[in-house]
Amino acid sequence: MRARRLIWILVSGLSLIPAVSLAQETGQKKVLVVYSTRRDTQLPTMADREIPKLLQQGLSAAPDFYSEHIDAARFPEAPYQAAFREYLRLKYLGKHFDVVMAMNRNAYEMVSSVRTELFPGTPVVYITQDRAARRIANAAGTTIELDHRRTIALATRLQPDTEEVFVVSGSSPRDAAVLDVARGQFSTLGPGLTFTYLSGLATDDLERRLGSLPEHAIVYYLILYQDADGVNVNPLDYLSRLTALSNRPVYSWVDSTMDHGVVGGSLMALEQQVRVLTALALRVLRGEAADAIGASSVNLQVDQVDWRQLRRWHIDEARLPAGTLVRFREPSRWERDKSYILFGLVVVLAETALIAGLIVQLVRRRRAEAKERDAAAALRASYDRIRDLGGRLLGAQEAERSRIARELHDDISQQLSVLAINLDILSNARPDRADEALKLAREAHARVLELADSVHQLSHQLHPARLRVVGLAAALGALQREAQAAGHSVTFRHENVPAVIPQDVMLCVYRIAQEAVQNAIKHSGAREIAMSLTGKEDTLTLTVVDDGAGFDVGSSMARGLGLISMGERLEPFGGTLHIDSTPGRGTRVEARVVVPMAQASHAESA
Repeated sequence: MRARRLIWILVSGLSLIPAVSLAQETGQKKVLVVYSTRRDTQLPTMADREIPKLLQQGLSAAPDFYSEHIDAARFPEAPYQAAFREYLRLKYLGKHFDVVMAMNRNAYEMVSSVRTELFPGTPVVYITQDRAARRIANAAGTTIELDHRRTIALATRLQPDTEEVFVVSGSSPRDAAVLDVARGQFSTLGPGLTFTYLSGLATDDLERRLGSLPEHAIVYYLILYQDADGVNVNPLDYLSRLTALSNRPVYSWVDSTMDHGVVGGSLMALEQQVRVLTALALRVLRGEAADAIGASSVNLQVDQVDWRQLRRWHIDEARLPAGTLVRFREPSRWERDKSYILFGLVVVLAETALIAGLIVQLVRRRRAEAKERDAAAALRASYDRIRDLGGRLLGAQEAERSRIARELHDDISQQLSVLAINLDILSNARPDRADEALKLAREAHARVLELADSVHQLSHQLHPARLRVVGLAAALGALQREAQAAGHSVTFRHENVPAVIPQDVMLCVYRIAQEAVQNAIKHSGAREIAMSLTGKEDTLTLTVVDDGAGFDVGSSMARGLGLISMGERLEPFGGTLHIDSTPGRGTRVEARVVVPMAQASHAESA
């Protein structure tokens, strides 16, 4: 009676099927998917959504998609199976499909049983966990290699103190089939774990057992469609209820159980299962022969854990194997409020930058004002210095003119007068006084030589022409010899002096040496004076050291025209002057000037 009622219900729905399909007219690919479970379970719900999209992506056109669902868990009886086959015959008799997709064992067995009558010549693709599934003609399939032991290995790694495993399963034939596979695999494990199978229990008994498990135990949830009282349940909703009551962590083998209270496990990916089956269907729809594709096997297990359950059971995340997928991780405060925090930081940084900019501008303004004041003061000081220096230069010029006038009057002029007298006497000498005339001629000759020497010395003091002829080192050597001839102890050494030095640089260095030596002789009373001239790369350094009385550099630099002129001679060449002196401890003058290679080359070519 029950079977006839089922047939009537199924057949009554056929009145909704149009006699002629639009797909037949357009050549649209027609695909039928048969599931082993009822419509409201996880796999069919997800597959009915994803398969049409995947087929359309692979075919560039939407398929004419059909799906049927076998409720074998709630209706395991043979009359239901017969009624379902009759339903398929009445619904699809005379309808041609381009491919039939069978999802798992019950669907594959059902399609195989009606293949000759309903789908002759239609390729079949299937996916199943049953390794013993019989392959039919014009079919291609994939066997899922499911290893329940991988979840146990992950669980014992996360909880090394585990001693007992309580396996939960239901009472339906499908529940029993899954349990048989798991039991066989667990029997190959070593003696370290004790397995207790909580199968075929009423819901109350099962909940009571799970609420009082021993400390070093875990729960492994297989599948439960029906309890011992014959109550049919949704396996995932039932799992959520059990995990809430269990006093020990619960693990599983399929990823649909995630977010239902399980810690995780080595879980079979349902979406990948759908993709594998759809990939087979696409190959057939594109023209490959199903028999040529043949049969294959695949492992779709992925290590996954629920981050919330790790925290609930105080399981150390550091124990997770590398590559384990951690799902449902709650974001940290930073991850949750990152945008607000970043916006706040940007605002704070912008305000800080604005304030810092204002402070920098204020500091720069004050520095600019201070520099302006310093520049004005320096300008005034420079003006005063220039005015004072101008007066000193005029005085020095007059003094030099007076010195030259004295030289000309006291020396050259007097010698010329004596020479004129001698020449006058010589011109009026009597022939009988030849000896006297010869003596006057000799004196006149000597006087001419002295005049020539005096003129030469005066000319050399005004401008040392020997620099152009013999070079800087030789000119300084002559300066040393002149000082020694005057009775002063002066030494001179030179090292790495360039062969060619610009004339203006040579004159600058020579005048500084001349001024330093004269200062040491006239003002310091030095007994020993040492000069040195050293070349290094593009720098020329003159050093003059004496053991004289010394002086206070700070006070003398403002008054001594000679010292000021030394520094100003170096300025056009970017040189530096350093004077180190202390009263009673002598003086050290160091002048450093740059001799550019371009200038040296130019001077050499000139």
